[in-house]
Amino acid sequence: MSQKVLVVDDEQSIVTLLKYNLEQAGYIVEVAYDGEEALEKVSNTNPDLIVLDVMLPKKDGIEVCKSIRTDKNLVPILMLTAKDDEFDRVLGLELGADDYMTKPFSPREVVARVKAILRRSAMIAEAEPAGIDEDDIIIGSIRIKPEYFEVYRNDELLELTPKEFELLLYLIERQGRVITREHMLNSVWNYEFAGDSRIVDVHISHLRDKLEENPKQPKLIKTVRGLGYKMERPKV
Repeated sequence: MSQKVLVVDDEQSIVTLLKYNLEQAGYIVEVAYDGEEALEKVSNTNPDLIVLDVMLPKKDGIEVCKSIRTDKNLVPILMLTAKDDEFDRVLGLELGADDYMTKPFSPREVVARVKAILRRSAMIAEAEPAGIDEDDIIIGSIRIKPEYFEVYRNDELLELTPKEFELLLYLIERQGRVITREHMLNSVWNYEFAGDSRIVDVHISHLRDKLEENPKQPKLIKTVRGLGYKMERPKV
């Protein structure tokens, strides 16, 4: 069955361009031209991914993203922002967007980004729950099941986005080593974010909120001032 993508933008030319290229790639495409219509389409059509512009009439993209996440809907969201609007990009990520792109963009790059996000989401959705096994990674009260894309804290299943899970595994595989923000951007996001290393800080903050007993005094993901981050085992 073809996956469904909801494209939300108030510029007709952008909607038409993205709709054509996504349909050529095999996706079913729904469209909306303002924030209120977007939320209606999310509720009525249950998309597999949303391409969401920040600047929208009635409700802007930030409000739409916040509303979707408040409803506990984890549908992947790819946000579109103005080239120099760093505040909106970072705020969108803080509210739960999975990724963002700046305008102007290549339609092929949008399609490639959509494919990558949906591929990660599909792998998580298809994973079956499992008990404790020898492949589990245990760090203090945290248990990670790489095969099943699951993370538990004190045996409670956590809700991590695909990108948060990917970043967590990246840190665990390099446990004890200091990793710069630039290395994380290049390795986990697979492309350059010129000057936008705050995307790493946002995701690290999300992980700490979910993994740490006290996110303000982290024991797992440590900040190395002036360099980056390091995953540690908590001291007994």
